[in-house]
Amino acid sequence: MRRGTCHNFERCSTAAGRKILDIPDADPFECPGCGSGLRALAFTERFPAGFLAFLTFQIVFLSLLAWRWTTGSPRTALAGTSGNIILRIAGSNTIGSSLGPALAEGFLKQLGASDIESRPGSSPEEKNVSGKLPGARSASTITIAAHGSATAFTGLREGSCDIGAASRKIKSDEVGALSSLGDMTSVASEHVVGLDGVAIIVNSANPLQSIRIDQLAEIFSGAVLDWSQVGGQPGPIAVYSRDDKSGTYDTFKTLILGGNRLVSTAKRFEDSNLLSDAVAEDVHGIGFIGLPYIHSAKALAIATSGTQPLLPNLLTVATEDYALSRRLYLYTADKTQNKFARAFIEFALSQPGQDIVAVAGFVSQNIRLEEAAVPDNAPGPYRTLVQGAKRLSLDFRFRSGNSDLDNKAAVDLQRMAAFFSDFRYRSENILLLGFADNIGGRNSNIQLSRERAKKVREEFERRGLNPSVVDGFGSDLPVASNDTNDGREKNRRVEVWLKDAS
Repeated sequence: MRRGTCHNFERCSTAAGRKILDIPDADPFECPGCGSGLRALAFTERFPAGFLAFLTFQIVFLSLLAWRWTTGSPRTALAGTSGNIILRIAGSNTIGSSLGPALAEGFLKQLGASDIESRPGSSPEEKNVSGKLPGARSASTITIAAHGSATAFTGLREGSCDIGAASRKIKSDEVGALSSLGDMTSVASEHVVGLDGVAIIVNSANPLQSIRIDQLAEIFSGAVLDWSQVGGQPGPIAVYSRDDKSGTYDTFKTLILGGNRLVSTAKRFEDSNLLSDAVAEDVHGIGFIGLPYIHSAKALAIATSGTQPLLPNLLTVATEDYALSRRLYLYTADKTQNKFARAFIEFALSQPGQDIVAVAGFVSQNIRLEEAAVPDNAPGPYRTLVQGAKRLSLDFRFRSGNSDLDNKAAVDLQRMAAFFSDFRYRSENILLLGFADNIGGRNSNIQLSRERAKKVREEFERRGLNPSVVDGFGSDLPVASNDTNDGREKNRRVEVWLKDAS
């Protein structure tokens, strides 16, 4: 069963009575009274008063089963751990360095654990978070091994982790290798835990303020060796890079290097903090890093073909308008037998979990209203529509190759319904503005962009939300280059604005 509430207050007596509905997993998650989509209850709201203590006891009991290997022997504690291991997370250093441990601590707190502590593991990239669950005699431990995104998928394949953390999307060969665990690209297996921007960093004394992606490709491949060739002061360029196992490097290689090889003189780092510190101390240095690791270095604004330079910030990364924005993923088997893995994913995607994502320095998916500057090259009708409106901190995007909303959008629709359950905001003031890439003629692209906006409106209406404006602007206002598949996917989007949102 799934539990939820209807928020179609003006038209539905079930919503007006604030009744909690139990919906079988096989049925649409809709109100039987009015057909509106339901808002899923948070983890701690799903149970009647007085039941949480019983639930916690059951979780502890079931964890005894999860502690056994297939041989039937209990999982023994690793070096640096305290007590029994209930959950194993492996993969991205970007996620595992600080965000993973913070989420683990928050998760244990939600389960009512006491004496929570984080200890180093057997290497600097490993951490163990432990706490004593209610009724348990010994501590329960969540292990985090952050050796790079590639190790998320080898760990899942080998059965050495329950959750794979990746700062890039799973590759097709990895999907095939993990087919025994289900479709790893499905909403049941692929979970977007937060957003990040790959920041291009230089020494704070570097006079450059922005740079184009094609210039970055030349620098990091070794075709450009002196800062004067890209508008800077004369001097040699020193390149800093993450190592081959890093998801940040994979993302950078895909978005920047393409088919080119990284210059052989690049200094390689496994640790994000060490890379950032090295660039900050080198007046000739340039490197790339996740947003939380900029520290005392300086981030450059990034431009692509046909776009204006943008700095990575909360809005440009949340909407994925920033050219080097990226999603952070947690992957699980679609029917994982570890109940703690499923509960951890649910917690990480919830509002409290996303608050932790923000505190860790990444961009959360909790919806915010933001003042957004209208680009100078915006078409007149677009400018008129958004005048006096605020932009919501998400865009809706679509699965590659079809018109279905992607996995992130599926969860964002629930967040949107919860956002508009606050009576300060009226859904009738929503503007849905669609965009397309530049493949095809102008008229067909405008039609495609309107169809995408209508697709989102249909999902909104199923949840009792009634946008007042649904329009499309074709290939206008690209946020990424249309010369690449990744860029075209980013340009196929639907923006969400809100009028009179004071």
